[in-house]
Amino acid sequence: MSQTVASQTEYNYTVVRQFAIMTVIWGIVGMGVGVFIAAQLAWPALNFDIPWLTYSRLRPLHTNAVIFAFGTSALFATSYYVVQRTCQTRLFSDKLASFTFWGWQAIIVAAAITLPLGITSSKRICRARMAY
Repeated sequence: MSQTVASQTEYNYTVVRQFAIMTVIWGIVGMGVGVFIAAQLAWPALNFDIPWLTYSRLRPLHTNAVIFAFGTSALFATSYYVVQRTCQTRLFSDKLASFTFWGWQAIIVAAAITLPLGITSSKRICRARMAY
């Protein structure tokens, strides 16, 4: 009986720790980009005439990094921790939990690469063009 109880209380904290660490990293990156683009409003020469460093390309990166990378990583970490503790059982599949971590990080890195490169489609701009 004690083996069953002991095995159920061995929670998967690896994925919780991974998401918590990436929450801090993405928070620093996202908020750092925010400080940089705020500085560009005062000193426009900070883009160094490099198109990837312009305000218009970095602002979506900043908002997406703070909302999706930082915020959602924190939500994942919290959810995986709370679900295990509340239900008093380990996650269903360690591989599936690992897949959600690495899959989410891959999506965020892809966004962090494509947004400054201008590889994006904005629904707001398309609708504004259609209104004219």
